Amino acid sequence: MSLPASHPRTRPISAGHLRAFDAVARHLNFRAAAEELSLTQSAVSRQIQALEDEVGTALFLRHTRAVELTSAGSQLLRAAGMALERIDAAVRQIRQSAGRKSVAITTWASFASMWLIPRLEAFQREHPDIDIRIDASDVAVDLSTADVDLALRYAVPQAMPAGAIRLFGEQLTPVASPWLLKEHRIKRLEDLAQVTLIEAGDAHRTRHLEWLTWQRWLDTFAGATAPAATGKGQPGGPSRAVKSKLTPQRWLYFNYAHQIVQAALTGQGVALARLPLVAESLASGDLVEPLPQMRMDSPLVYWLVVAPRSVVRPEVKAFCDWLQVQAAETRQAIGDVPDPDTVDHID
Repeated sequence: MSLPASHPRTRPISAGHLRAFDAVARHLNFRAAAEELSLTQSAVSRQIQALEDEVGTALFLRHTRAVELTSAGSQLLRAAGMALERIDAAVRQIRQSAGRKSVAITTWASFASMWLIPRLEAFQREHPDIDIRIDASDVAVDLSTADVDLALRYAVPQAMPAGAIRLFGEQLTPVASPWLLKEHRIKRLEDLAQVTLIEAGDAHRTRHLEWLTWQRWLDTFAGATAPAATGKGQPGGPSRAVKSKLTPQRWLYFNYAHQIVQAALTGQGVALARLPLVAESLASGDLVEPLPQMRMDSPLVYWLVVAPRSVVRPEVKAFCDWLQVQAAETRQAIGDVPDPDTVDHID
């Protein structure tokens, strides 16, 4: 049945006969496959014959009382079996969600795990008929083409599209577990030399994210002692002439904010944390700010962007309204008061 090597088939096969092939390959029996598919044995046999004609080679060795896969059949089964399982799973999901209201959200993993997910139960209690799907990825998706309704993003204002809604700004502050601070008294910047400092390992290589580095914070507060510190460091201000020479006991690097905070929670060192993401841990006492008067302002902001086609859907509006209430609570918790002259969309 194999075609001459000089005339290989190039047209993709039709998928209609793959279900019959999968059933015969699993049972290695045409009769059992026919019973599973509620077809006659001759109908299954014709479908397999048609598939072999399309592929260009035999997929089964037919014996008197048994059926055996050829090497080509085994190869096709590996691919077809996985493909059919994925198709069936997708169809089940579509059937389950058909007719239900849902909101699809894209954001990044640390924000989802540290800020959004802990609050979702409240939304679900208020709106039990709305399903939520979260796609956590560091890659920004195009809302005009992606299958999502809204994006929660982290960027400087000039990088955001028109209509983006400001949720809250950000400050960076050292945080540690109370257990670590019982062992190491940290009352001024120089005391950080006795502990491990935790930070984002890739922040130095990414534009704007260098604001998340200890070096930026140390440069801002170099020469300041805790009692003499005047408060917030201002982004974009004049550089200090004196650079901090502080050398910690060791460094600990992670790729994600939730990993950094988890390490601080378990007493592995002092982390330079994003205040909006640790506000609840500070309020509960799970984390402590050893130098609260040394919070540093960041130019990075948390945003809500709604896909144009989703704006009018009631379930999307309900979620956005709820989200902005949550954001207002975070702004209050961290003392975030945006400049009304530069922000068009605030509660």
